[in-house]
Amino acid sequence: MRTHMLRLAEPTAGDLSAIEAEWPLIDAELTVLDAEITLINAADHGGPSPLDWRRLRRAEARVTRVAAELATRPAARKAVA
Repeated sequence: MRTHMLRLAEPTAGDLSAIEAEWPLIDAELTVLDAEITLINAADHGGPSPLDWRRLRRAEARVTRVAAELATRPAARKAVA
């Protein structure tokens, strides 16, 4: 039997920089996901409260705001290797 080793390439400095630049949006999307999970779990306990819905609306608004901020940033120049 022949086994193959999968070699994963480490992220480059450019990759890490791109992740760091997009982190505010990633964080905002994770907040929406957390709020949605709270709504799903609340269904087992009498339904979501007005506070749960407010939390979701605020999280969605934050995603929109952060995405707009990222869209209006000037594009970073890519380094040629």
